[in-house]
Amino acid sequence: MRVKSNQEMLTIVHTNDLHSHFEAMPRIAQMIQDERHSTTEHMLVFDIGDHMDRMALETEGSKGQANIDVMNLMNYDAVTIGNNEGLTFTAEMLEQAYAGLTCPVVCCNIHEAHTELPPLWMNRHVLLQKGSIRFGVIGATAPYPDFYDLLGWTVLDPLESIRSQVEQIRSEVDLIVILSHLGLPTDKELAMHVPGIDLILGGHTHHLLEKSLVVGETTLAAAEKFGHYLGKVILQKNNLTGQAYIVSGQSIPVVAGPEDILVKQSIAMHREQAMVQMNHTVAITNHVLSIDYNVESPFPNLLAQAVRRFTQSEISLVNSGQLLGELHQGDITERDLHALCPSPINPCRMYLKGEDILYSLEQSLLPEFTQKVIYGFGFRGKVLGGIAVDGIEVLYDPLAPPYERILEVSLQGVPLQKEKEYIVGTLDMFTFGIGYERLKQGTQREYILPEFLRDLLRLELQIPGAVEASYLERWIPKNKCEFM
Repeated sequence: MRVKSNQEMLTIVHTNDLHSHFEAMPRIAQMIQDERHSTTEHMLVFDIGDHMDRMALETEGSKGQANIDVMNLMNYDAVTIGNNEGLTFTAEMLEQAYAGLTCPVVCCNIHEAHTELPPLWMNRHVLLQKGSIRFGVIGATAPYPDFYDLLGWTVLDPLESIRSQVEQIRSEVDLIVILSHLGLPTDKELAMHVPGIDLILGGHTHHLLEKSLVVGETTLAAAEKFGHYLGKVILQKNNLTGQAYIVSGQSIPVVAGPEDILVKQSIAMHREQAMVQMNHTVAITNHVLSIDYNVESPFPNLLAQAVRRFTQSEISLVNSGQLLGELHQGDITERDLHALCPSPINPCRMYLKGEDILYSLEQSLLPEFTQKVIYGFGFRGKVLGGIAVDGIEVLYDPLAPPYERILEVSLQGVPLQKEKEYIVGTLDMFTFGIGYERLKQGTQREYILPEFLRDLLRLELQIPGAVEASYLERWIPKNKCEFM
């Protein structure tokens, strides 16, 4: 691009929602390096959150340090946090990880509950200057107050928090950039209702803007997820008038090509260290726990037992799709449980009516649910799978019409009553209406953090007789019952 002599040019490169897809990072790092070499003047690099995902062995084994090292090697100028950082790491883990980051973390709508201030490693905004162009960079992340409260954070309204920061720094800068891990609908709302914002770099909802979108006087850009794209925005400043403005924005597909060797080596080192770190034995079993997403099987039953015991509930309902394979017999390591149950999902305790339980169990007998592909809300499996239960016995007729197959559900020998509320242990993702949607009807919800499902499995495996109990049938087909 040819620039007039009175024009100063700057390139912004941005990533979002990488979710620890380390396989994409060496290529992205090289693309950023190439962009630096080809840019005639100035460049800034930002990440918009959810860089860390504890599904990845490298992230889990290093408590996020693998991601920090990669970000340092890629020379980011500022990053914000996503819900995968804020909700799946404890405050202590985040402080330890971000202590090694060489660029600022910006997020204006998260405070420590005990101080009502951001932690020391977090800034509400930062001021950056490249050449004569002055930037105000503000970050914000998706608000999940029920979860953040349990981890010791106070989450603030992101629009009002951003508005306050914009008003504070607008007169000091040429351009205001929002690192928004809020999602496209909120980004559009920001653009329409918060004046003074020049550019919103978005994430969280994994939306792809192949070309930048202009809403009012604000430009929006976003680069989908998992390192499939690299975002690029071109800006200019007229040095005669002092006006800075956005020229264009696009998302560039990340295709095969040269990779940054230092980033690749760093990732390999962290993977090797994680494999050693997580190779210690946490349980021993003499049984193979198989898994089937369409019918009852022992490994999902063990998970249902673990959730009911941990949440101290009458009944537990979990989906078998949380588990990615069978559990072998012999020594079980932390790495085994991480590989088989990688989702950063937490248990939840709530009150749920019998009619909602029955309806969900009916759905669990239909292939359109057991084979349903699910994305987001912490789920890292492939398909939803059926419902595994503990605390109840389900008599059903597999040959009856859909939604008429459940003949009776009993709790300690007493039939379930449709209008009665029961204490149910389940998973946080269900409360968002994901998968078995009637499970979101639960009331008096108690989210339990920071334990993940794999932590509960580890505890359950250490209880004498728990593995043997997982072989006991909860789902009894009618034809089998007739011969009992």
